[in-house]
Amino acid sequence: MTHPHNESPVNPLPPVVVALALVIVGIEVVFNLGARGLAGGPAAIGWRADWMERFAFSDRVFEWMWETGAWPIEHVIRFLSYPFLHWTFTQALFAGVILLAMGKIVAEVMGSVRMLTLFFASSVGGALAFALLLNDPTPLVGAFPGDYGLIGGFTYLLWLRLGQAGANQVRAFSLIGVLMALQLVFGLLFGASNFWVADLFGFLTGFTLSVLLIPGGFRRLLERLRRQ
Repeated sequence: MTHPHNESPVNPLPPVVVALALVIVGIEVVFNLGARGLAGGPAAIGWRADWMERFAFSDRVFEWMWETGAWPIEHVIRFLSYPFLHWTFTQALFAGVILLAMGKIVAEVMGSVRMLTLFFASSVGGALAFALLLNDPTPLVGAFPGDYGLIGGFTYLLWLRLGQAGANQVRAFSLIGVLMALQLVFGLLFGASNFWVADLFGFLTGFTLSVLLIPGGFRRLLERLRRQ
């Protein structure tokens, strides 16, 4: 039995969350080492571009699959592979930090498997919205739609908690509101991109799926709807 004085004041991160973040940042480290000639030889300079071409989510590829009805695995995998690719190390690091923070909260409540389900389902939801609502030739990459899905899960958890406490549940959406506002500001300052569409729908996917993934969440939602 662990003595109270020897217990860590901080709960350890779930291993699956750490592993996912390490893969995201690790791939970026490999790209940077290759670009600097520190690994892989001369061919390594083009590693990032090669992986972007093979594994980034492409609206053009999606349109081709949709029109032809052909769904080859090497293209379908892009729905799940694009979160592991980023344009810069800073982008990957920031995505990894959000994943660690939100993934810890969600995994501790839902469990690791459901947290992974939420992350990848939100990544797919964000990519589908990006393809169906826009006509953008820019490849979609980055873990942010999945991260926003985890934020959606966190928001639903907070929404439930505030409801149980009789507090204003709108407060649960403060975090996503701040993040969307920051994206707007950065877009105005440095040039807007359409990636916010994937992020927003990643959040909506995560929030919606949390009703089913959180233990007892659907039952609590029905009970609240009946009371209203």
